[in-house]
Amino acid sequence: MSRPSPGAARPTIRDIARVAGVSKASVSYALNDLPGVSAATRERVLLAARELGWRPSAAARSLSHARAHAVGLAVARDVELLGEEPYYMRLVAGMEGVLATESVSLLMTVVPDADTAVDVLRRWWAERRVDGVVLTDLLVEDPRLALVTELGVPSVVRGGREEEEPGGGAGTVAVSVEEEREPFERVVEHLLLRGHRRLARVSGPPEYRHTRRRDRAWQEVTTAALGAEQEVVVADYSARGGLEATRALLARPRPPTAVLYDNDVMAATVVAERRSLGVAVPADLAVVAGEDSILCRLADPGITALRRDVVADGAATARLLLDLLAGRAPRPLLLAPRELVVRGSSGSVLTPRAGG
Repeated sequence: MSRPSPGAARPTIRDIARVAGVSKASVSYALNDLPGVSAATRERVLLAARELGWRPSAAARSLSHARAHAVGLAVARDVELLGEEPYYMRLVAGMEGVLATESVSLLMTVVPDADTAVDVLRRWWAERRVDGVVLTDLLVEDPRLALVTELGVPSVVRGGREEEEPGGGAGTVAVSVEEEREPFERVVEHLLLRGHRRLARVSGPPEYRHTRRRDRAWQEVTTAALGAEQEVVVADYSARGGLEATRALLARPRPPTAVLYDNDVMAATVVAERRSLGVAVPADLAVVAGEDSILCRLADPGITALRRDVVADGAATARLLLDLLAGRAPRPLLLAPRELVVRGSSGSVLTPRAGG
């Protein structure tokens, strides 16, 4: 193909798409060196652009490098569960409070799994809809980490990286993981002082990294305190999952007299449904929630819980990402350990019958 004459009209992206036999979107991805097209398509587009004598205008270059003034949060959770659990709304409230002061928007979506989140994040980055992202609920094998490293997306990783993983590069900063052992020590000490010797924990899904860290802490703490690891039953954070796990525990020949639930929804549901479970709380079963919220405060009896300031955690996360986007070198944040708030669900000392 011959190059256009000096007097010819300046070639456009539409012209390149026609010559290369691809869409205008594919041309845009290829010319801006963005993901979303294959290597062969990228080469075909670049060849057509060279043949047509295409050059980006200064205005287009400026526009392509403009900031989106938005950050992304793709939550990989079941929508129904997200509606039950207050945690994410408090996290988002904390982030929004900080982002709004810098006129930065939060682009949030809920997707069913991490693979779908990868597709969303890749599209957001390719379309320049976000300047950075926040990653939450990391999986043991999480494809989102590889994606943000590959693309160089400025990212705050809530929960941190595993020790064996390579660093995320200059574009990624991890929020340090919470201390899990110390809060569990407080819970176990509290229950032992009230005469409990048979404990159990209802955990979240094992594919989450925070569940794996809690599993290790629970094993270490209960083994040190009682001579053997106390039982763990896996659930899914939902009200139904918490009830099913509790029924399974109560059906044991020697059921636990105290149960720690990994979130507030499961604990609050058990307290609300205690009559259908055939137990009195706390006389027969002490209940402790691993997350505090209004659900624990409004329950009757109120639920003993591990409390943290989720709104403040969200604000700290947003500040880290803003620092990263501004070119400052933020240090990973060490979140404060959760503190034990004792309420009526675990406040009674066991009778010899219940504690034997």
